Amino acid sequence: MSSIVIGAGFGGLAAAALLARNGFEVTVLEKNGQPGGRARVWREKGYTFDMGPSWYLMPDVFEKFFAEFGKSPEDFYKLIRIDPSYRIFFADGTKMNVSASLEDNLELFDSLEEGGGEKLREYLEKAERHYNLAMDELIYREYSSILDILSGRLVLEGFRMPLFGNIEGFIGKTFSSEKAKRILEYSIGFIGGSPRNTPALYYIMNHVDFKLGVWYPDEGGIGRVVDAIHTLAVEHGARFEFNTPIRKIDVLGRKARRVITDRGEYEADFFVVNADYPHSELELLEEPYRTYDEGYWEGRVIAPSALVLYVGIDKKLEALEHHNLYLAEDWETGFETLFDPKKAAWPETPSYYVNATSKMDSTVSPEGGETLFVLVPLAAGLEDTPELREKYYSKVMGHLEGLAGEPIIGREAVKRIYCVDDFRKDYNAYKGTALGLTHTLRQTALFRPSHHSRRVDNLHYTGHYTHPGIGMPMAIISSQILCKTLAEKYMRK
Repeated sequence: MSSIVIGAGFGGLAAAALLARNGFEVTVLEKNGQPGGRARVWREKGYTFDMGPSWYLMPDVFEKFFAEFGKSPEDFYKLIRIDPSYRIFFADGTKMNVSASLEDNLELFDSLEEGGGEKLREYLEKAERHYNLAMDELIYREYSSILDILSGRLVLEGFRMPLFGNIEGFIGKTFSSEKAKRILEYSIGFIGGSPRNTPALYYIMNHVDFKLGVWYPDEGGIGRVVDAIHTLAVEHGARFEFNTPIRKIDVLGRKARRVITDRGEYEADFFVVNADYPHSELELLEEPYRTYDEGYWEGRVIAPSALVLYVGIDKKLEALEHHNLYLAEDWETGFETLFDPKKAAWPETPSYYVNATSKMDSTVSPEGGETLFVLVPLAAGLEDTPELREKYYSKVMGHLEGLAGEPIIGREAVKRIYCVDDFRKDYNAYKGTALGLTHTLRQTALFRPSHHSRRVDNLHYTGHYTHPGIGMPMAIISSQILCKTLAEKYMRK
């Protein structure tokens, strides 16, 4: 039985590998010239940049995925635990390292507030229990009705989990120090939310970075993970066609028959879409076959876009670690400009993130150089012009010079600015979002867009819009959930 996978992001790659392993004939059609989707790699003048994801978190998810093929991550790449996990620069000039050592972090929190270390220990022990429960009973599960949530251990133990309220309120019940709260709240940035709109349950992300750790695939970064899953798919028989944008999914009755591309038409027995979900529904399907109309997407809370600066410089920056966060003083206003449509604007004093993979990987920059990935969250749908890009490049890099304590502007060997319109152009991203749908209570689990079209029987979806959501691990799990269902549905025929 034949299948077509549209899009070679992490969801599409994982789906292709799993379907091919199950004996399906798989063709992957990808708009861009390489696999990875947002996790593409850009190389220029000896500098190598992961264009999107840069945090390797939840190593247990990758282990579980590769185990489905009798493999482990170490069969494809060497993992190094980063220490410190990240460095945080605060607006008052202080800086702090979140360590790979729990004991060091307990000492850090003791320095922030009385009894902070013991509070953190108890908080993380609770987060670990709830993380394990969520992974066992909530994350790796298909949802078709509310009854799927009200089952198993989740009913027996779930009332102990913080299912309601938001991250900000939940953390504030335990910690009083503003710095302690910000360190813990920042973790929800991994899933594209704010402390006020993300359900308290997602505090389990603190277990992820404090205890499971922050890792790095040596000699290449996240691109090594893309290559690994692509290799798995090809080894099991999947065929990839790049530079093949889709123009239409052709449907007759309740069955998709073919996709029409710039390079021809492709027929299959069933179709898996890893491309941008709103684009696929609104642009590739005729109106009668859409599960979600324009009004549905307009009513969703869209995760931020970003201004991303890829900068290769001809010197080292000793003040930076591998992962670095600058948290602006006006924290609340920063989130308002991201999520309140009435206040959406380019930020006056932005918080931002800097990834310097060259700190621990000599293969990603020329000798003596530094590879910098700088990300400023922006509201999806903002105006994006060359003038705004250059203005904020100067603003952010000038500020980074202050943190680094030395000149950066003028030392660039490579410079590329990526922003809202690029996300639209390269990924057909709805409103130029970098991440998809944020994780509000009404956009979690059952309440995310479905893995299965309600109007086309052989059309299915995977990736960060679907359950379980945003991030590399979640996109992979999405395909594991989906492909189990597809095997049951189509292997019977």
